[in-house]
Amino acid sequence: MTDTTVDYLPWRDTSRTARERAALLAAQMTRQEKVAQLFGVWVGASSEGGQVAPHQHDMKEPVPLENLLPSGLGQLTRPFGTHPVDAGMGALSLMRTQQRIAGANRFGIPAMAHEECLAGFAAWGATAYPVPLSWGATFNPELIARVGAAIGADMRSVGVHQGLAPVLDVVRDARWGRVEETIGEDPYLVGSIASAYIRGLEGAGVVATLKHFVGYSASKAGRNLAPVSVGVRERADVLLPPFEMAVRESGVRSVMHAYTDVDGVPSAADRDLLTGLLRETWGFEGTVVADYFGVGFLKELHRVAGTMGEAAAAALTAGVDVELPTVDAFGEPLLAELEAGRLDESVIDTAVQRVLEQKIQLGLLDADWSPVPPALAGIPGLGLDGGPVDSAPDGAPAVSVAGSVNLDGPENRALAAEVAEQALVLTANNGILPLAAPGRIAVVGPNGDNPMAFLGCYSFPAHVGVQHPEVAAGIELPTVAAALRTDFPDSMITVAEGCSVDGRATDGFDAAVAAAGDADVVVAVLGDRSGLFGRGTSGEGCDTESLVLPGVQQQLLEALLDTGTPVVLVLLTGRPYALGRAATEAAAIVQAFFPGEEGGPAVAGVLSGRINPSGRLPVSVPASPGAQPSTYLAAPLARSSDVSSIDPTPAFPFGHGIGYSTFAWSDAALDGPAEFGVDGETAVSVTVTNTSGRDGTEIVQLYLHDPVASVVRPEHRLTGFARVPLAAGASARVSFAVPADVASFTGRNGVRIVEPGELELRLGASSTDIRATAGVTLTGIVREVDHTRRLHCPAEVSPLD
Repeated sequence: MTDTTVDYLPWRDTSRTARERAALLAAQMTRQEKVAQLFGVWVGASSEGGQVAPHQHDMKEPVPLENLLPSGLGQLTRPFGTHPVDAGMGALSLMRTQQRIAGANRFGIPAMAHEECLAGFAAWGATAYPVPLSWGATFNPELIARVGAAIGADMRSVGVHQGLAPVLDVVRDARWGRVEETIGEDPYLVGSIASAYIRGLEGAGVVATLKHFVGYSASKAGRNLAPVSVGVRERADVLLPPFEMAVRESGVRSVMHAYTDVDGVPSAADRDLLTGLLRETWGFEGTVVADYFGVGFLKELHRVAGTMGEAAAAALTAGVDVELPTVDAFGEPLLAELEAGRLDESVIDTAVQRVLEQKIQLGLLDADWSPVPPALAGIPGLGLDGGPVDSAPDGAPAVSVAGSVNLDGPENRALAAEVAEQALVLTANNGILPLAAPGRIAVVGPNGDNPMAFLGCYSFPAHVGVQHPEVAAGIELPTVAAALRTDFPDSMITVAEGCSVDGRATDGFDAAVAAAGDADVVVAVLGDRSGLFGRGTSGEGCDTESLVLPGVQQQLLEALLDTGTPVVLVLLTGRPYALGRAATEAAAIVQAFFPGEEGGPAVAGVLSGRINPSGRLPVSVPASPGAQPSTYLAAPLARSSDVSSIDPTPAFPFGHGIGYSTFAWSDAALDGPAEFGVDGETAVSVTVTNTSGRDGTEIVQLYLHDPVASVVRPEHRLTGFARVPLAAGASARVSFAVPADVASFTGRNGVRIVEPGELELRLGASSTDIRATAGVTLTGIVREVDHTRRLHCPAEVSPLD
C-alpha cells in the first residue's frame, strides 16, 4: 500500500450488490485512478520482431510499469501468451505481479489478466483443440460447451480472468484469412455453437469476450481489416443474430469491437452500435473492450480523430470501456481531454463503474482475495508477503513450481480427440473407405508428416512458438503418417512430401509420383499452414486472392490422380478450397479444419474405420476457385443462371457430410397446425432409421423457405438441427417446435417483422439434400418483433422401439 490509505472500505462488503460496491469505490477514486482502470499493459511485448497483433510494429515505447502502478491498473495483457513460459512459473510470475499491482495502489485493486483462447488456452504446453470452424462441423453445442469449460478451468487455475473468444463473425467470403477462427457461414449455427462455448467458459469463472462486433468478416474482397459495405438487412439478419443470441442466452460478460468501419463508421466510435443496440436495446451490462490498438486506429487508420485524445474521447463516448492491449490513447491523451473540458467526466465514471463491477464479480475486491491462483494453492514458501521465494540453506529454491501445472492432461487430450473425431467431414467416398488393410500406403503431400499441420493461427505453437524455434512445441502432435502406422501396423507406409505448402518448386513431384505408383492407395495430405500476417496461408492477415490450393499442391494432386492409384484426399485447412478434378475423381475426400493436437489419430481413425465420421460442412466448398461468394445464404440472383458465365454452385454444400452408416428418413409430418398466426407455433417431425449394420450419427437439419416476401430472402436458411446417434437398425423420431418468430426478417423500413403468408419447412441432410417438406401458412397481419422474440426451433429426439 502507499502512504495514502483508505480507512473505510464499504466496497469490500459482500452483502452489497456489485453495482453498489463499485459505485462506493469509484466515489473515492481520483480522476487518474479511474482512468487507470480503463487500460491494459502488455508486459514483455515490443514493436520489434514477429507480430502477434496488427500494427504491433507501431507500438510506442511502453510506460514503465512502476510509473503506472500507484494509480492502479485495469488489465494485464497475455502474461502467458506473449513468450513461452512454463505454466507453473507463469502462474508464480503472475501472482507476484498481482501482489505488486495490488500493493502499490491505495485501494489494493489487482488487475484482470486476459489471454487468447480461440482454440484452447494460448499458453505454452496447453491443449491445442480444433479450431472453431471444426466446432461448427460437429453440429454439437453440448460438446463445445465442454470444451469451453475445460479451457476456462485451465485458465482460471493459473490466475487468468478473461478470455478473448469466441469469434461470432459469419463467413461471407472464404478468401478471408480468418475463416478458420469462425464457426461457419450460417448465423444460427454460429450463434448456437458460440453460445454453448461461452456457457462453458463463463461457467468456469472466466469472462468470455464476443468478437468482432460487428461486420469484420464482410470486408471487401475478403481482405483483413478492410472496409465493409453491407446493407441494413445483411447486417441485421446475417451478421448481428449470433451476437444477439449470445448476449441473450450465454451469460457473456464482455464484447470486443471490430476493427472495421461499416459504411464509413468505425465500430470503435459507433455509439448507435456499442451503446444504442448492445446496451439499450439488448440489455448487455458487461464491458466493451478494444480490439488490440483499435482505439488508436481511429486516428491512425480510420482518420476520424485528429489526436489520440480525440480518439480516446470518441471510443469512450461510443461505449468502449477498456483500451487493449496496452496504454496509449486512454493514458495521458485521455487525461488531457478531461483537463481541457473536452470530455465530461461522467463518461469516465460510466466506464469505470462497469470495470469495477466486473472485478467485484470475479472476487478481486473481496477482503479475502488472494493472489495465489488455484494451481499453486497449498504450495508453501511462495513468499506471499511480496518477498522472494524461500530458499534452502545452499541457496537453491525451497519451492519449485516448474512443471507443477499440467495444461494438457489426459482428460483434455481425450476431449480434443472427441471434438476432432466429430468434426471430420467425409465429403466423398466411392466405397474405398474404410481402407481394408492395404499392403502399401503412400502418404504424399506437405502435411502428411508435419506435426504443425493440425494447428490454427491462435494455437500457441503457431501464434507465438514459431517465433521461438529453439523451444519445443510443448505438446505431442502425432502426424497423419505416424497415426496411420498405428492404425495399419501391417501395412508398408512410405512418405513423400512432394512439395511445400506454398512454394512453387516441383522437384519433389517425381518421388511422390513414384511412391504413388508403387502403392495400393495414396493418402494425399494437403492444405494450409496457419500463421499470422502473411506468414501462413491461413490465419489472421493471410487472405488469398483465389480459393485454389496454395502453392503447387493442385498440380501435385492432379499428378497423383494421373497415376491410376486410388487417391484418398485429406485436407488439413483453415478454409474450403476448390479441388478441381479431385472433387469428382478422388476415391474419397476427408475435410479437416485444423483439427488440433489429436487430429492425426482422428484422420487415421476415419481412414481405418475405427471412427465413423459424422461431421458436416459448416461452410460450402466451392466448385470454382473464383466463384465468390458461394455461401448458401446468397440471394436468388446469386444462383447459377443462363445470363452469366460464372456458376457459383458449390461442389459440396453447407451441411453436407457422409459416414459409414446409412439412414432412411420416413413419415415426415406436421405435428401442429398447418395454419397458425404470426405469433403462433407449429411442429414438424420425421423418423430416422439406421439401415446399416454399424452404429452411426445422422444430423437432421431444419430449413425455412419463404417463397414470397416483401424483401429478397435467401432460398432457405437453417433454423434448427439435431445430432441423432443411432445403433445399427435403430430408429428415432426427431421433432422440432417451430415458432412463427423464426420466420422474421428485417422489412423495408428497417424493422424486424413476421409476415403472413405461405412458408415451407424443409427437413434435410444438407442445405441441398432436402428429404421432406411441409407447407404451412401464417395468418393475421404483419407483426413487428424485437430482441425478445424466440430464436430457436427446439429439437427433441425420441428413440423408437
